Amino acid sequence: MLEGGARRLLAGTRFGDVRWHDEVDSTNRLLLELARDGAAEGIVVGAEHQRAGRGRLDRTWEAPPGTSLLLSVLTRPVALAPEHVHMVTMAMAIGASDAVAEVAGFRPQLKWPNDLMVDDRKLGGILAEGLVSSARVDAVVVGIGLNVNWPSPLPDGLSSIAVSANHIVGRDIDRETLLVRLLQRFDEHYGALVEQGGWRGTLLNYRRLCATLGRDVRVELSGSTISGRAVEVTAEGHLVVETVDGLSHIAAGDVVHVRPA
Repeated sequence: MLEGGARRLLAGTRFGDVRWHDEVDSTNRLLLELARDGAAEGIVVGAEHQRAGRGRLDRTWEAPPGTSLLLSVLTRPVALAPEHVHMVTMAMAIGASDAVAEVAGFRPQLKWPNDLMVDDRKLGGILAEGLVSSARVDAVVVGIGLNVNWPSPLPDGLSSIAVSANHIVGRDIDRETLLVRLLQRFDEHYGALVEQGGWRGTLLNYRRLCATLGRDVRVELSGSTISGRAVEVTAEGHLVVETVDGLSHIAAGDVVHVRPA
């Protein structure tokens, strides 16, 4: 997947150690194993196809071989306070949005907590998993899947909820170029986050791109549902929803953007 020229472009970043596979069960699982064995920050594991790709809540992530960017990145954000570690995921989401805008010519927005969206259809998703010891986060593996060159039309049941970059622009996207740009932009945003105390900037950029803010939403929680208007994403990563009973701070849940009647 990654030719010599592309590797040279990544040589000056944290994330130049890219290890590409034809097929794996899960790039996150593979990289978590390396992290437990003491692997250094910066390794990227990618694949043409995942047999057991996962999203949030152990949902499956399936894509035809060679149609998407499927990769995981190993970070060790030990300088971050524990309450800000979730911003590594934010940095990836922002970097991915930047990369798509630069390579494909359109900018995806972000749906809280970890999806990339175009007109309320899912272009990609992010799953971060951490390794914690002695109350400290030793490593965060950030996995991302982006729909890049999917066949048309999309399979039944997906066309109303998912989209691929090539469908939006009417041409195939160079996946290698997109991969390089994604890792470059993530390197920039992650570096600002961990080296410059830049969590405030990360949060501001996330809010700026977050399509959930200002929308009427329905948040499905374990055993209950909250409806109202999304008004804020806090420094802790919580979504604040204004309901008829006041403000609700939501740490985790499934958000549905409610279309105007």
